[in-house]
Amino acid sequence: MQIGIDLGGSHIAVGIISEKNTIVVKREKNIEKVNTSENIKQYIVDNIKILISQVLKDVGAPSCVISKIGISAPGRIKNNIIYDMYNLGIKEFDLVKILSEHYGVEIVLRNDAKCAALVEKKIGNLKDYDDCVFLCLGTGIGGATFINGRMLEYTKEWGSEYGHMIIKKDGLECKCGNKGCFEKYASMQAFKNGIIKLLSLDPNISSENILKILTNKVNEKNQEVNKYIDEYIENLIIGISNIVNILSPEAICIGGSFVYYEEILYTRLLEKMNLKKFNGNKPKILLAKMKNDAGMIGSCLS
Repeated sequence: MQIGIDLGGSHIAVGIISEKNTIVVKREKNIEKVNTSENIKQYIVDNIKILISQVLKDVGAPSCVISKIGISAPGRIKNNIIYDMYNLGIKEFDLVKILSEHYGVEIVLRNDAKCAALVEKKIGNLKDYDDCVFLCLGTGIGGATFINGRMLEYTKEWGSEYGHMIIKKDGLECKCGNKGCFEKYASMQAFKNGIIKLLSLDPNISSENILKILTNKVNEKNQEVNKYIDEYIENLIIGISNIVNILSPEAICIGGSFVYYEEILYTRLLEKMNLKKFNGNKPKILLAKMKNDAGMIGSCLS
C-alpha cells in the first residue's frame, strides 16, 4: 500500500494512492501557526502520523501493510533533506529520517511542484506536449520545466523556482529575502490576502467561503472586486509572459488552489492572454487535470 503525503505551505494532506495513480481515500489538516521552526517541524511530524493512522483506519488496514511513502514538499530537496521552506519558516528539515525510523519503509521525497508536474505530464493535461511548464499557485508559486518531453533536473540547485523571479523593482518583501517576487503578487495566498483586506473579511476565513463571497461579488459586478481581480491577473500575466518569452513552451499548466477559481480567475486569464503579444506562438494555458491532488499522487510515482 502506498501512502502519499502533500506537505504545503498552509496544509497537510495524506492519502492512500492506488497502483493506477488514483486516491483511494485522503485526509487533510490546515497548518496552525506555531511560534518556532522546531515546534512547527514537530507539529508536522505529529499530524502526518495522525493523518496516516486515519486513512488506514478508513480502509481498515494496519500500518504494517504500508510498502512505500511518498512526500511532496515545498523547498529545495537535497540528499533527502528539505531546505528553505520559506513559507513555514523552516531552514532545514530531515523529515525522511524521522518517518523512516517510525515506519521502516521506503520513503521518496520530491519538491511539491515537481511532483504535481510529473503527474500532469504522465496522465494529466500536459501529456501531449513535449515543451511545457507547470506552475503551482498556492501559498507560494512553484514550478517545473519540460524540454523535449523530459523534466529539467538540476545537479546543484533546485531550479524552475518561478515564484522568486522579480516582477516589480523594490516591490513587496518576500520571505526569501528579496523584494518584488512573482509569488508576492500572483500566488493564491497573495490573492486571498488582498481579498480579505479589500472586503474586511475574517483573516481565518476558509478558501471555500472566500470563493462563495467572490462569486456573489463578481456576479453583482462589484467594481472594487473586479478591479482587484484584474490587477491580480495582470501580475500573473507578467510572470507568465517572462516564462513564455524565455522558454517558448507549447503549454503552461496551472495547478494548486488556483484550479478552484476557474470561473473567476482562469476565464479572465484566458481573455487577457489573448490580447498579449509574444515572440512566437502563444502557449496553451491549461488547468491541472488532477487539480490540487496532483502533488500527493505525484509523490508516489516511480
